[in-house]
Amino acid sequence: MSDTPKFEVIDRRKMKADEERETRQEPAPAAAQPATPAAEPAPGPRLVANEPRAESAPKQAAPPAEEPSLAAELPPPPTAEETSEQKAAYDASTQRLEDLIRAQNPAAGPQPPVGFEHLVQQLYLTAMLQMGAGTQEGQRPRVDIVGARSTVDLIGVLAEKTRGNLSAAEDQMLQTVLFEARMAFLELTSMMTVQPVTPPPPVTKK
Repeated sequence: MSDTPKFEVIDRRKMKADEERETRQEPAPAAAQPATPAAEPAPGPRLVANEPRAESAPKQAAPPAEEPSLAAELPPPPTAEETSEQKAAYDASTQRLEDLIRAQNPAAGPQPPVGFEHLVQQLYLTAMLQMGAGTQEGQRPRVDIVGARSTVDLIGVLAEKTRGNLSAAEDQMLQTVLFEARMAFLELTSMMTVQPVTPPPPVTKK
């Protein structure tokens, strides 16, 4: 009988300690049965434990709530008609510019359309220039390490936001560019690390 009170101690946590003590003294099983159905709701606390998990999901989705605050500071988005009109005007303007370039240089062919690879290459080139690449021989490289870090981080943001939406070739190119840009940044920052100056040896008096 010593084992039975140990199992019934769990029922005391369910705010029925007094009733269970009475059922221990009464031999009638009918009084013990009401306690067991109350023990079955023991999964009840598990359901309550799941509720905080359900509340934790909105908390994880809460960070995107910062976007509405940012959107509140922006002007209202253009309508579909405004976007279409602007796109047509932009295409006409670029066509006039290309006609002027061909008039001055008839041998020049049409400019290729801008694609995703051009965006990645532009970010990579910007990062390399900010880290001193392309400096002419004999000149001191001008390094913008803070700007380079921002550009490399932009490539990382691009890789994160486009994950799952790129072709195999585009993803391979983006990951390679990101890896090379980060490696160049690491090499540059390791060279910029200040080495501790070792003090000169003490002078021994003769």
